[in-house]
Amino acid sequence: MGKNMDRESADRIIAAADRDPDSPTATSGFADRADAAATRNENKEDEEDS
Repeated sequence: MGKNMDRESADRIIAAADRDPDSPTATSGFADRADAAATRNENKEDEEDS
C-alpha cells in the first residue's frame, strides 16, 4: 500500500491544479480528494496522539 496523503503533498497537488485549471489534476477532482485525505490523516494523527 502507498504512503498516506500528507498536508505538504496535498498542498502541492492543489497548487498544481490552481496553476492549470484545465489540467487532468484539476478537472478530475483529484485536488479535492487529496485535500480531504490529508485532513482525514491529520485528524487520525491527532486522535492517536491523545
